[in-house]
Amino acid sequence: MNALLRWMRRQFVPLIVFVLFIGGWEAIIRALQVESFLVPAPSAVIVAFVRGFAQANYLGHAAITCFQAVSGFLLGSALGIAIAVMVVVFPALERIVYPYIVALQTVPKVAVAPLIVVWFGFGMESKVIIVALVSLFPVLVNVMAGLKSVDQDRLDLLASLSASRWQILRFLRFPNALPFLFAGLNTAIVFAVIGAIVGEFVGANRGIGFLILQANFSLDIAAAFALFMVLSIMGVTLHSILQAIQRRVLFWNRTVEAGQPAPRDTP
Repeated sequence: MNALLRWMRRQFVPLIVFVLFIGGWEAIIRALQVESFLVPAPSAVIVAFVRGFAQANYLGHAAITCFQAVSGFLLGSALGIAIAVMVVVFPALERIVYPYIVALQTVPKVAVAPLIVVWFGFGMESKVIIVALVSLFPVLVNVMAGLKSVDQDRLDLLASLSASRWQILRFLRFPNALPFLFAGLNTAIVFAVIGAIVGEFVGANRGIGFLILQANFSLDIAAAFALFMVLSIMGVTLHSILQAIQRRVLFWNRTVEAGQPAPRDTP
C-alpha cells in the first residue's frame, strides 16, 4: 500500500504538468484562432490519433518501424559489444580500428542514408543497416569504458593466479562492464527509433516515417502530430522494456540509477 502511494505521488506532479500544458495549448490555439495547418489543437491531434488506429492505418506501419528499429538496434549493439571486446582484449586493435569507427560516427547519418538505400534497396535491409550504424557507437564507447574501468589490483590478482585474458574478460571485465553496457543500450534504443525514421524519410513505401511524409505533403499537420505521439509511445515502451531487463540482470545493482554506471569499489 505504501509503495502504491509513493508511486501515485511520483506520477501526480508530471500528470498535473501535462494536463496544464495540454489545456494551455488548446486555449491558446482557440483564443488566437491559429490555422490547423500551422499548429493543430490537441483535440484535433487526439481525433487524428484515434482515427488512424480505428482505420487500422497506424498499427501496421508502427509494427514495421518498430521491427526495423529493434532489428537494427540488436545488430548494432552486437557489433558494438564485439568490437569493444576485441579492442580491449587486443589493445593493438584500438589504434587500428577505433579511429575509423569515430570517423564513421562523425558523418551525419542523414547524409549516408541515401547511399545505403541505393546500395541495399528500399526494403527493410537498408533501414536496419541505418539503425545499426546509429546504435553501434553508444554501445561501443560505453562497453569499452566499462571493460577498461576494472581495478588494477583485481587484474593483478587474476594474473597472479595464471588466468588467461579470456578468463579475465569473462569473470572480471564483462561483469564490471554490465552497468556501462546498459547505459549504452538505453541511449542506443532511443537512437534506433530515430534511425528507422531517417531511413523511411529517405526511401520507403511503408512505416511511420512514410506516413509522416504523406501527412506533411497533404498539410494534415494534426495527423503528423498524431504520428509523433505514436513514435513517442514506441520509444517510451522500448526504453521501459530495456529498463525492466536491466533491473532483472543488474539485480545486485539496484541503488544505481537506470542507465548510469555503477561506482567502482574502493580498495
